[in-house]
Formats: sequence, structure tokens, C-alpha cells
Amino acid sequence: MKLRPRFKAHELQAFVGKAFGQLGLPSGDANLVARCLVEADLRGQAGHGIQRLPMYAGRIRAGVVKPRSSCSVHGDDGMGFVVATRAMDEAIQIARDQGVGLAGVRRSTHFGCSSHYVMQALEADMLSFVFTNSSPALPPFGGARALLGASPFAAGVPGTQPVVLDMSTTVIARGKLRLMSQRGEEIPEGVGLDKEGRPTRDGMEAFHGVTLPFGGAKGAAISLLMDLLSGLFTGAAFGGRVRSLYNDTDGAQDVGHFLLCMRPDLFLPSTEAFKERMDEMAAILKSQPCAEGVEEVLLPGEPETRSERQLRVEGVPLQEDVVASLREEGSKLGLEFPAPL
Repeated sequence: MKLRPRFKAHELQAFVGKAFGQLGLPSGDANLVARCLVEADLRGQAGHGIQRLPMYAGRIRAGVVKPRSSCSVHGDDGMGFVVATRAMDEAIQIARDQGVGLAGVRRSTHFGCSSHYVMQALEADMLSFVFTNSSPALPPFGGARALLGASPFAAGVPGTQPVVLDMSTTVIARGKLRLMSQRGEEIPEGVGLDKEGRPTRDGMEAFHGVTLPFGGAKGAAISLLMDLLSGLFTGAAFGGRVRSLYNDTDGAQDVGHFLLCMRPDLFLPSTEAFKERMDEMAAILKSQPCAEGVEEVLLPGEPETRSERQLRVEGVPLQEDVVASLREEGSKLGLEFPAPL
């Protein structure tokens, strides 16, 4: 396999931040979005990484994403990264005062990895749930047409080794299907259907067709719950009416987010007491005997944390077609893309 070129994370972040600045985002917002995108690559979530810069830029140019957004629950069609960060700030503050804080967001846009906002809550020593809806990707159980989003279920629990859960409700995240297709790789069987409802191993056909839920009826039910809480409950679009991120610039997406924070000392004497119990739980989990072929029991989020630590040193690997698209986007904005290591 041909080795992919690697780039310094801080140089990629600087490039992306400048790009969004050129597109009209305030400096702080531009740098926030850049950090979220590069962190996705660092944590092994390239489907949510900087390869999406040209797509976000296109949506800003088309006028369906506003470079400047308010910090209210009404996202004003701003960059989802900015809207969700500010909404999580509000949820954290309410939780500090009341023990539990809930923020519901409407008129937002795609916000990248849900883990960004889970980790934001962890930095404030908060437990959290982060839900969002998204454009149609999978059918309700028994259905033949994409209706529900591949909406991630995300949660965080603070500790010395925190739990960071961020999982798509599809067998494989849609962004990964797209990347596998770009690499010329076949997707596994049982992952997706084409537009005609036929099983396919072509990642792009599944991406534009139907991605199947994990666990059959169970995954479809969780995806429905994400739409009910993030869309219907918050006043955002729901029931298949969130517009596509990739090929619909006729109007705003109207994505909804549901962010819930909880203070760890609600039922215990202190946050420290909670963390001690969490550390004990982590130790119990990691002391369990490993199944055949498994070297170590890992907590949710631990592989991504290790990936980030490694890639900050070794550089972020990018596919050549992604590098080409970023160079092209940079030239439109009068920016030079970083050189590989």
C-alpha cells in the first residue's frame, strides 16, 4: 500500500483556521472549527477531518451556512461547531448552578464529531450526553428508503481515564464509506444498499443509497430516538427533512442538537469521590481477562486518545486526493497548503 503523506497538526490547523477566516468567520470561530477538524484526524476519525474543508467552504459560498452565528439556542444557520460549542457552554453553566443542564438547538448545521462536545464537558468535570440528528441515511426498521440520520450516540464520564463514547448508529459511519471508496477499497458485506435497495460493496453507492443500522431494529430505534430528541423536541427539522450536507445547497440544513450535562456530585459527597469510583471501575474493566487475539481491554475513547498522542508526533496522514482538494481550496483563498513532513 502506498504511504500517505504526513503533515504537522499545528500547520494543518493554522491553514484551516486561515481558510475559514478568509471565508468570513470571526477569528475565534475560525480557529475553533479548525481545531475540531484537525482533532478528528488526530483521533483517527478522518471522515470528520479536514477533508471536509472544501465542502464546508462550498456551503458558506452558497449562502446556506452563515459565517457569523448567534450564541442562542437558535443557531442562525451558523457553523455547527460554533453553535454546539456555545450551547455546551450554556449547558455546563446551568449544570454548575442547578446540577443538571440541558441545551436544545435548532437551525444549526453539521457539527463534526460529537466527541468534541463530550470532551468540552469533560474539561469542566461534567458527565454528558450529546445527540444530533442528520440528513437521511438509514431506513426505519422494516423500511426500504433512507429516512433517519446516521446520528451518533455520544456520552462522556470524567475520570483519570475518562470514557468518551461517540458511535454512529450505522454499521460503519458514512464518512468512512466515502473514504473507503476514495481509496478504492470495498466495504464489508451487510453495510449498505445502493439507491435501488440492492446490497452493495461500493462505498460511494452505499453513501448515496442506504447505510444499514447496527443491531438491526435496535440501531434503527436509537437513530429514531436521536431524531426525536434532537429534531422534533428542539424545534429543528425532523422526519427526513434535514437537508444533505453534501449535495443540497438549496436551503439551510436546520440540524438539531440535544446536549445534556450532569454534575458528578449530584448523588455523591464530591466530584473527587465520583472520580475515585470511576477510577476503580476503570481498573476493574482493564483487569479482565482478554479474549483470544485481544491484547488489552480498552475503555471507549482510549484508542482515539492514543491515536491523537501518536499522530501529534508522527504527523497526520492524508490521502493524496484530499491533499489535492485542500491545495485547490487554498489557492481559491490565496493560501499555501503546508508541505508534508
